[in-house]
Amino acid sequence: MATTRKKSTSTALVPPPRADRLDTRVLEALVGYNARRAWLAVSMVFAERMAAYGLKQVDFSVLSLLAHNPGATSRQLCATLDILPPNLVSLISAMDSRGLIERRPHPHDGRAIGLHLTPAGEALVRDAERTVVELEADASARLTSRERETLIRLLQKIYH
Repeated sequence: MATTRKKSTSTALVPPPRADRLDTRVLEALVGYNARRAWLAVSMVFAERMAAYGLKQVDFSVLSLLAHNPGATSRQLCATLDILPPNLVSLISAMDSRGLIERRPHPHDGRAIGLHLTPAGEALVRDAERTVVELEADASARLTSRERETLIRLLQKIYH
């Protein structure tokens, strides 16, 4: 005896998948994928707002480190930012030609050169840091301050 099943109406409540929407469940379960997507979102805002200062992310990082660590050496900057020395050389040279940094003999190591911000560099980094704090708040506005602190701490556990 054949029975006729009545079609369930519960499926009517679930919208059919959109043709332009892909299944991202595997990717969204990956730390690297999520870190990259978050980085892309933040870096787009960063690039827009730092264009006025003529700074890329690495430029900002170097200037900020020098603002808070006057006299740091190229070696210290490379180690802290995980930058290859040849890449830092051209970056330092560009900052020097912009009048943002100056080189001075290191007080404890006669072979090393300490890097210092010029007054123009100090003014630039002060304004840029203020802008970065604002853009980070805007870019992470969906997070509570506690969630933001937790996210930063968790990300740091990956690379520290």
